[in-house]
Amino acid sequence: MTVNAGSSSLKLALVADGERIADEDIAAPGGKLDKDAFATFAERRFDCSSHRVVHGGPRFRTATVVDDEVRLALGSLVDLAPLHTQFALAALDVVRDLAPDRPAIACFDTSFHATLPEAARTYALPWDWIERFGLRRYGFHGLNHGYVARRAAQLLERPHVGLRIVSCHLGAGASLCAIVDGHSVDTTMGFTPLDGLVMATRSGAVDPGLLLWLERHGGVSADELDDALEHRSGIAGLSGLSGDMKELLAAVDAGEARARLAYDVYIHRLRAQIAAMVASAGGIDALVFTGGIGEHSRRVRDDARRGLGLLGNAAVLVVEAREDLELAAQASQLIGAES
Repeated sequence: MTVNAGSSSLKLALVADGERIADEDIAAPGGKLDKDAFATFAERRFDCSSHRVVHGGPRFRTATVVDDEVRLALGSLVDLAPLHTQFALAALDVVRDLAPDRPAIACFDTSFHATLPEAARTYALPWDWIERFGLRRYGFHGLNHGYVARRAAQLLERPHVGLRIVSCHLGAGASLCAIVDGHSVDTTMGFTPLDGLVMATRSGAVDPGLLLWLERHGGVSADELDDALEHRSGIAGLSGLSGDMKELLAAVDAGEARARLAYDVYIHRLRAQIAAMVASAGGIDALVFTGGIGEHSRRVRDDARRGLGLLGNAAVLVVEAREDLELAAQASQLIGAES
């Protein structure tokens, strides 16, 4: 059973032999878990549960069987990604209570980026800060970027070795990943999921000096900054709309100036960061679009590629986001290694 906790919903699936045989989405407004609906799904037979945890911090670099000591350690990481981690751990606790005899496995979005070279993961900050606080570029969406790496190689009928991919995970949250030989070598998100691309309601990369200026001269508190950067920025903040790409494009076509600006900013940042990922990969063999927007908006895909002559003859693929299959694969590999 795979358990994928988002910020407002819970995606459950049963996976056997690499195929999804049952699934259910449970609404969870405000991150509140419907334990009865969850328990009903979990009454089905399963051998183990595999849970998506957004942030593994400096300790958890691979999938891990959750015992009481690991569960305590995971609780200490909540402040690194509070919206997702609290909900994921609540779901994990429910499953451990329902099925205490079956392994519960935590799989981390940050794990795929544990291979980032030192130059790509290190911030140019005081060294004592880096050591004391464990500061580094962690990267996110790793479960799906990892799946994309495997699936793209299958579609291209090529081995991982020698294959250079730029994976574009475009949804409400968005990140890019440069993948070489099946390993992450660069990514756009950083210490938190706020960095990088313009997203639905998140700002993406912002000059840190601008934020300091807002605190010192604008009287904007840290809590206000947190709320604005997470929930009132991105295409929603610029356009005055919801942050839904379909709604934004409809407003662009209707001639709304702020919607046009929001879309142009989104595409500008996306193009620039694709180019940066190509440089980090040392070239490109495949550009892969995934996630809700990446899979379903041909307009975004076409506009993102326009003007990027550096793509050359690279294949352009659309791959369905399948964190459930990656969760199942990591759990199977871990259990097989331990048995």
